[in-house]
Amino acid sequence: MKAFTTTIALIFIWVSMAAAAGSPAVKPSVSKDVQYYNTGVKLMLEKKFSKAEKQFRKAIDRNERFAEAHNNLAYALRKQGPDHYAEALAHYNRAIELKPNLAEPYMYRGVLHTQMGNRSLALEDHGTLVSMNSPLAAELQYVVENGREKEPEQFFGVSRKM
Repeated sequence: MKAFTTTIALIFIWVSMAAAAGSPAVKPSVSKDVQYYNTGVKLMLEKKFSKAEKQFRKAIDRNERFAEAHNNLAYALRKQGPDHYAEALAHYNRAIELKPNLAEPYMYRGVLHTQMGNRSLALEDHGTLVSMNSPLAAELQYVVENGREKEPEQFFGVSRKM
């Protein structure tokens, strides 16, 4: 009887393993907001800021609480010039409101403050980055001291693909 039970158990294990071996790997699905976001990141890194902006807006339309999308939308807007600064600032602020420990929006909000002539506000963001022990503090300090970003563009404070 023991041999029969062992044989049945082995057959069950073998059949289970054989069935699993032929099963396709299940890929986790990526939500539509993350798909839009990732497309926006790709476009942003290609410096296609207007196209990236559209993708980040779609991501936020699907998930308004997507802090990284707000951060990157702000970056894409800021890169399109002074006419977009006010809206960029609003999105940096929203990203910080949603994720206060996310360093990236402090970095580029500080850059934006510098571009807008608000050095004291840029230094406040720098202080926040220092208190967070973020390496982005050194990058923002460079901008505040030199009045410009490093060239070529470094994308220090953008949120990467999900």
